[in-house]
Amino acid sequence: MRRYGKHTDEDDVRVRPNRKGNRPRTSIRPKHEDAAEGMVLTVDRGRLTCLVEDRVVMAMKARELGRKAAVVGDRVALVGDLSGHKDTLARIVRIAERASVLRRTADDDDPYERVVVANADQLAIVTALADPEPRPRLIDRCLVAAYDGGLEPLLVLTKSDLAPPDKLLETYRTLGVPYVVTSREELADGAAADRVRRLLDGRVTAFVGHSGVGKTTLVNALVPAGRRRSTGHVNAVTGRGRHTTTSALALPLGGSGDGTGDGGDWRGWVVDTPGVRSFGLAHVDPTRVIHAFPDLEPGTEGCPRACSHDEPDCALDAWVAEGHAEPARLYSLRRLLATRERREGD
Repeated sequence: MRRYGKHTDEDDVRVRPNRKGNRPRTSIRPKHEDAAEGMVLTVDRGRLTCLVEDRVVMAMKARELGRKAAVVGDRVALVGDLSGHKDTLARIVRIAERASVLRRTADDDDPYERVVVANADQLAIVTALADPEPRPRLIDRCLVAAYDGGLEPLLVLTKSDLAPPDKLLETYRTLGVPYVVTSREELADGAAADRVRRLLDGRVTAFVGHSGVGKTTLVNALVPAGRRRSTGHVNAVTGRGRHTTTSALALPLGGSGDGTGDGGDWRGWVVDTPGVRSFGLAHVDPTRVIHAFPDLEPGTEGCPRACSHDEPDCALDAWVAEGHAEPARLYSLRRLLATRERREGD
């Protein structure tokens, strides 16, 4: 076996032939300094629809990103054909750091978390007051996911013509969550959309809710007419809606009063997500939920290490007893923390 000395000539070095005929691999990656900035609007089977300036561009993820996936709402850098013409394809070469992330798991035992939306400012939790009946446990879980992911929650109650909202609103009064109540008649004449639009103006808002609550119907009233999605109905036997939205999609919030405006008069974004029947919280660190309660957070300084805030030695009991916060606020915190231990239907 031949051994090479310190002063070998280039001709003496064996080079393994590249049978594939392509370039050898290298750890040096291109910087793509000329890449254009864009936003992911939707993802479908590995193809990503992105908005680059005023053009809709189809793209795929570059190999150098590895397993890092882009989701709706991501700010990305793209290279390649950015014309937006039919049958063209660009490449996503960078994904910017996310300001917020809405995540969920299939259930509380599933270790695999799914990123639903990135960089949203707020989470609109859409719940019908009847047909189907409201599910407070699911609302609680969405609130926990919003607080954990850095989104501000907004409670949107639909179908108030079928049932009054008072009882449900009382449950969330101490949380201070903003809310809006709509009816089917108001949705039809545009009054509901105008009230909701004022709460979304200039922001990116993700809409979540279980099937049949009128989520997509409300989204359609908020966006330009040419960008509306199909809707379903509630099954009279099961009381559940049919999934008509199968993938998350970012849509421009129309600037006109009736939501039919198009073009550049966009005042924000709404992200319609598929209807959910469960919202797993396996990914949530319970210690982060306390950040949504600024009046209670100082009282945790005396808590034992790794305190769950729902145990005999928790310092929050004394903090509330001394008058620093309302007892109802502590109850609300513990109710939300307990949602991770309960199923939505419990």
